[in-house]
Amino acid sequence: MNLVVLILNKLTDTLLFMIIRPRRLRINSNIRALVAETQLSLSDLVCPIFVKEDLDKKVEISSMPGQYQLGLKDLELEIKELQSLGIKSVLLFGIPKHKDEKGSENYNPQGIIPSAIKVIKNIAPEMIVISDMCFCEYTSHGHCGLVNTENKRLPKGYLLNDESLELLAKASVIHAQAGADIIAPSGMIDGMILALRNELDKNNFENTILMSYAAKYSSAFYGPFRDAAEGCPEFGDRSQYQMDIKNGDEALKEVELDIEEGADIIMVKPALAYLDVIARIKDNFNTPIAAYNVSGEYSMLHAAAKHGWLDLEKTMLESVTSIKRAGAKIITTYFAKDLAKKLG
Repeated sequence: MNLVVLILNKLTDTLLFMIIRPRRLRINSNIRALVAETQLSLSDLVCPIFVKEDLDKKVEISSMPGQYQLGLKDLELEIKELQSLGIKSVLLFGIPKHKDEKGSENYNPQGIIPSAIKVIKNIAPEMIVISDMCFCEYTSHGHCGLVNTENKRLPKGYLLNDESLELLAKASVIHAQAGADIIAPSGMIDGMILALRNELDKNNFENTILMSYAAKYSSAFYGPFRDAAEGCPEFGDRSQYQMDIKNGDEALKEVELDIEEGADIIMVKPALAYLDVIARIKDNFNTPIAAYNVSGEYSMLHAAAKHGWLDLEKTMLESVTSIKRAGAKIITTYFAKDLAKKLG
């Protein structure tokens, strides 16, 4: 009896081997495209832009090939180019001329980001404008809010949580008034979503979207960005408020809190080193997920390609596709224009 079962199993295995051939669906590019599980599209892409006050001519960022700091005149040209490529969303970072301990230029109605938003909306009213809501580019000390100088119960230089929330809420209203469609708080400050939601609603901006950097890690991959945004901390680092790179469960906690506080979209940053986090969030929450393909992830591919070690176009497509495959629908990437040319 056992011999009969063994023979039948062998026959079944042989038949299955002859019937099931997954390679049929890989036989040519058209078939592969037909059955592809993940498709990048132009609507997935968000293009980051660095806008610098009183800049007459765009300046290339040395550590990020092909990326620039723009003045308002060059911003107009950039938006027109993005329109021509079919890119529908931008994420703005402002570099003010004046910095102080409170980052007051972030809530100046005539500041660089409100001015940039107005320029964009004048040219392209339909363009989705996302304002990165943080203070590191605006403060003289380079941290993401107010820092402790007097309270002896807290470490010197400690980021003050609740006091910083007041400034974030104030700046968010200013940026919404200028025309921002989405406010994206990125400081990983406790209670930031609730504080911003309440202040925006109080000022009749109940339809302004909040995209929270809910799981933003204290990552070494941000290095080139700090050249671009001119917001490197004068002392210490941001590990007291950004997430520990060793933690995954904590990301789920942060996401849950932000959703409960009213976040419409949540973001994971960086993307490539945290694809597992993106996937876990996708499996646990029914909220749109964004991911930030950060400066270090962009620059290392360029550096390797420059030495002939990698094919830039292929690795660009593979890496950004992996972000979407992990579960992110919205992908902020410095490859946005290159991808648009490929996808369009």
